[in-house]
Amino acid sequence: MNDKVYLTQEGFTKIKEELRNLKDVSRPRTVDRLALARQQGDLSENSEYTSARDELAFVDGQIEELEAIINNAVLVQKTSQPGDCVTLGCKVTVNSNRGEQVYHIVGEWEANPAEKKVSHSSPLGQALIGKKIGEEVIFEAPAGKILFKIVKIE
Repeated sequence: MNDKVYLTQEGFTKIKEELRNLKDVSRPRTVDRLALARQQGDLSENSEYTSARDELAFVDGQIEELEAIINNAVLVQKTSQPGDCVTLGCKVTVNSNRGEQVYHIVGEWEANPAEKKVSHSSPLGQALIGKKIGEEVIFEAPAGKILFKIVKIE
C-alpha cells in the first residue's frame, strides 16, 4: 500500500485506537485461545484450533492493514473558512427538495453514509469539492438527479 490515505484528525485517532485494541486486546486473546486449543490434542481434527488459527490470521491481517494506513496517512487540516470553497475535511450544509442536510467531506477510509460522512472521491464528494456557498450542484443519485444548493461551509 503506497497510496496516500487522507484522514481527518478524528479518523486518524479512531484508526490508531482500533489498532491499539487489536494489538493489546484481540490478538493476545486469540493467541491464548489458540494455545488452549493446541493443548486439546490431535490438531488435524480440532475445529477449535483451526478456528483460532484462522481468527489469528484475520487479526494479524487487520493489524497489518491499519499500520499501512497509518504509515501512509495524510492528515487533512480544516483550512476552509466560512465562504471558502468545499474542501476535504470540511462540513458542507446543502439544501434540496429533501430539506437541509450536512455532509462531512472525508477520505475513503472514514466514509460512512449513515453518519453523513462522504468520501471526497465519491460521486457526491466530487460534485461538492471546489464549490462555494450559493452554488448549485446536480448530483446523480441512484434514485435520480438531485439538485443541491450549498448553504454553508465549515
